[in-house]
Amino acid sequence: MPGFTGKILRVDLSRGEVSAERPPESFYRRYFGGRALAAYYLLREVRPGTRPLDPGNLLILAPGVLAGARVAGGSRTGVACLSPLTGGFGSAEGGGFWGAELKRAGWDAVVVTGRADRPTWVHISDDRVELKDASGLRGRTTAEVEEAIKAELGDGRVRVAQCGPAAERGVLYANVVFDLIHFAGRCGCGLVMASKNLRAVAVRGTGAPEVADPGRLRELARWMATTGLEENRAFHENGTPGVVAPLDAQGGLPTRNFREGSFEGADRIGAEALNGTLLIGTDTCHACPIACKRVVEAGSPWPVDPTYGGPEYETIAALGSLCGVSDLHAICKGNELCAAHAMDTISTGVSVAFAMECFEEGLLTPEDTDGLELRFGSAEAMVAAIERIARREGRLGELLADGVARAAEELGGRARELAMHVKGQEVPMHEPRLKAGLGLGYEVSPTGADHCHNIHDTIYAKSVKSVMPLGILEPLPADDLGPAKVRLFHYKVSWQHFLDSAVMCYFTPWDILQVVDMVRAVTGWNAGLWELVKVGERAAVLARLFNLARGFDASQDRLPERFFQAFEGGPLEGVAVDRAALKEARRLYYAMAGWDEEGVPTPAKLHELDLGWAARD
Repeated sequence: MPGFTGKILRVDLSRGEVSAERPPESFYRRYFGGRALAAYYLLREVRPGTRPLDPGNLLILAPGVLAGARVAGGSRTGVACLSPLTGGFGSAEGGGFWGAELKRAGWDAVVVTGRADRPTWVHISDDRVELKDASGLRGRTTAEVEEAIKAELGDGRVRVAQCGPAAERGVLYANVVFDLIHFAGRCGCGLVMASKNLRAVAVRGTGAPEVADPGRLRELARWMATTGLEENRAFHENGTPGVVAPLDAQGGLPTRNFREGSFEGADRIGAEALNGTLLIGTDTCHACPIACKRVVEAGSPWPVDPTYGGPEYETIAALGSLCGVSDLHAICKGNELCAAHAMDTISTGVSVAFAMECFEEGLLTPEDTDGLELRFGSAEAMVAAIERIARREGRLGELLADGVARAAEELGGRARELAMHVKGQEVPMHEPRLKAGLGLGYEVSPTGADHCHNIHDTIYAKSVKSVMPLGILEPLPADDLGPAKVRLFHYKVSWQHFLDSAVMCYFTPWDILQVVDMVRAVTGWNAGLWELVKVGERAAVLARLFNLARGFDASQDRLPERFFQAFEGGPLEGVAVDRAALKEARRLYYAMAGWDEEGVPTPAKLHELDLGWAARD
C-alpha cells in the first residue's frame, strides 16, 4: 500500500505482549496518521472515567503518510493520549528522524496500553519487537538514556523516543523527546509514558517506504533544495528565534506574564544576539535542507551542553521576556535543563512567570520558595525554579510541577487571575491582543491553548496568497473578528488539523497545493484539497467528542481574563481583546463548524464526516 505499511504495532505492557493490527486502506484514507488516527483510537478505546495515569489510557506514537519519503517536513511524529494536564484530548508533534525510521521498520504507528510491572523500554527492529528491562535507566537524563540504549544495542544509528526524569517524578507537563532535540512538547504526554513504566521506544528499520510516483517526489525534493531553500533563507539562518524582534516591534512579545507586549531586553535574546554569541551550528530533520534547529554552547556562569541543541522562539520568550529575563546564557541553560529532564518549555516558562508575579504580589512568600527571591528579571531565580520543578523539590517545585491551573487553585483568590491557561494548558508565546483570531483558536482548541492548530492573523493582514486555494481572497486586519475572519479561521484550522494528521512541519515553504500533490504522489490516490481538509476537520471533531465525553462543555472555551485588559504601554497601548466580538466570533464558528450553540457537533455534521459511529446518545 503506497504511503503506508498497512501495520500498526499494538503493545500491551500489562500482558507483556505485542501484536500487529492491519487496518484496511479505507481506514488510512479517512484518518491518515498523527492526530486523526490518534483521536480515532482514543475515542474508541479510552473509556469515560479513565484517568490519565490509569493503565487503560493509551499512548500513541504516529507519524503520517509522508514519513520516510524524501520530502522535507513530512516525517514528524504525533504523540497523543488522555492528557494529565487538561484531562482531555492530548496531542503534540515532534520532528527529527524517529517517524521515518518507524516507517522504514514497517510500521505506521505504535499504540501502547497497560502498565509494565517493571521499568521497560521497547526495541523495534523491523518485524522484531522486544520489551527490554529499563531498571538501569530510571532517573537518568535523556542524553544518558539515549547513550545507554545505543551502547546496549551496539547501534549508533538507532532512533530513540523517550520520556525523561521529570516524567518519572510526576511533572504534569513532561514531554516526549525524539533524538534528544526534537520535542512533542505539549499536553504532558511524557507523564503518561512514564506512568506505563515505559522509558523509551527505540527503532531501527532496514526497509524503504513504498511510494506511488517516485519521479514526482524527486521533482518536489529538487524544488525544495533550490527554490524552496532560497525562499526560506532567512529561516535557515535564524530559525524560529528570528521572530523575537518583529513580535517585539509589533507589541506582541509576551512579557512579564503577559502584562506587557514589548520587552526592553528583546535585542539581547533574539536571533541576532544568539547568532553572534552562543550559536555553534544547526541541525535538521529527515530530508530537510533548511536546517532550522539551533545548536548552542556556553561556559561559565551558565555552562550549556550542545548535545541538547538550542532554544526555539517559544523557549526564548517563555524563559526570557515572559520572566523579564534578558540573559541569553541563562535562557539557554533553562532550555538545556528542560531538554535533559524532558519538560515542555512553554508550560515551564508560564509556570515560572506566574510564580514571579505571585511572589511580587505577596501571594507566594520566601517561606514558600525556600528563600528564593522569585522576581521578574532574575536569571538566577528562573534557572533555580526550573531545577526545582524538574525534581519536584520543595514547596515551589511541587506547586509549579502541576502547572498554573492547579497552582492557582491551591493558592486561591487573586492567583487565579494570574494563571494564564485555557482548559488547564498554559498559553503559548503569541498574543491574542495582537492576533485576534488566534484568541478564538486558543478558546476552541481541543488541547487547551495551542498556537499550532491555529491561525496567526498578522500573516493574512498583508497577503492571503498562501490560503487562496481555501477560497480566502482578500487580506484581513489582524485585529478583525468579523465573519470573514471566522471563515478564514474555520478553513485554515481544519487545514492545520490535516497537517497534524499528515504530521507535517509548518515551517517548510510548501504551499497547500504542493502538499496535495505530495499526498497524491506518495499514495497514488486521486485525493483533492477538499478531501484533505475534511480529514483535518474529522480530527478536530473527534477530539471535540473525546472532550465532551469527559465533561467538557462550551463554558471552558474561554480566554484568561488578562487578555481582556488593555496593555499599558508599547505599540499596542490601550489594546485589549474585544469580549463581545470574541463571543460572537465563537458563536459563528460553532455554526460554521456544524456544532450547536453548546459547542456539540450535530448528528448531521458527524454523518457528513463519515463519523456516524461516534454520534452521542
